[in-house]
Amino acid sequence: MDPLAALLSWLGLGLGTELRSRNPLLEDAARACGAELESRTARLDALPEEIQQIVFGQLCKALDPRSAVAYSSASKGLRELMQRVGEGAGKSPLQQLKEENAAAAALCLKLGVRSCKALREAKQISCFDKGISATDLATFGKLTPELPALERLSLSEGSASAGPDGGQLVEGLGVGALPAVTCFELGNVCVGDVGASALGAALGRGALPRLKRLNLPNTAIGDAGLVALAPALRRRPALEELGLEGNPFGDEGLAALVAPPPADAPPPQAEVLAQLKELGLARSQIAAAGCAHLVSRLRSGALPALEDLYLHGISSSDMVRWRAAVHEARPGLHVTYW
Repeated sequence: MDPLAALLSWLGLGLGTELRSRNPLLEDAARACGAELESRTARLDALPEEIQQIVFGQLCKALDPRSAVAYSSASKGLRELMQRVGEGAGKSPLQQLKEENAAAAALCLKLGVRSCKALREAKQISCFDKGISATDLATFGKLTPELPALERLSLSEGSASAGPDGGQLVEGLGVGALPAVTCFELGNVCVGDVGASALGAALGRGALPRLKRLNLPNTAIGDAGLVALAPALRRRPALEELGLEGNPFGDEGLAALVAPPPADAPPPQAEVLAQLKELGLARSQIAAAGCAHLVSRLRSGALPALEDLYLHGISSSDMVRWRAAVHEARPGLHVTYW
């Protein structure tokens, strides 16, 4: 009796003979699996190169490159694609994937996440004053398609004047990116008008579909940026919090944000931003005309759910009068002026 059968017999399991009888079945199953794998890789190799490139592109994930490596090991066609240096390219796709994975791993450490797998599965990422660079934000933007579980993203540097360019992060938001995120916060980074426009375009493509809280303090968004971003925000009925403190937009940007809906809008769209409870406009460049427009819109029923309005740091020379006008237009609204 062989040692394994003796051990099983001693344990009273009586499985030695049964396992031996199943060995041929297991061997047959292994051969069948091998044959099926060979058949599938042969069919994959037979596909046109353009299709193989699409397949390879779908497999290349910086946070989890194992699938691309495994498939390319089994498929001659994919292996050649991974190792080929294209015309005008300085590196092969395999080398590029390795570098992207290394950059992702380095970013994980900076974000305080222990591994690429942990980042892939993270529900919350909060990173404050960790020296995040423009390159880091661009890397994160490329990783957003691989973060389906993320619910909250908060990235902020300590000083707006020293903050990196954050436009590349929002430009990396593709169709349906960050599907579970309800809170998106970027602070003290330079999103700018171009980045705000890119964010509006991303929201229009379906990025951040569950967004409820958007905070972009000190991100260098001017009138042009807010005018470009406002239509996408106004189409988000679930938005509850919008923080734009410390940005250099003025009356034009504010007017675009709180503009009345089109006259031909259907009844469910009777008022935009209907669920917005908190609006931060502090330290912006809003002047008397903007305050007057805001008061007029509040009086007409705009922002019906608004509970908190932040206007501190606005240098309107007639703020005392506007304060009284706001309270008259919306009794019970909590307004912070300084």
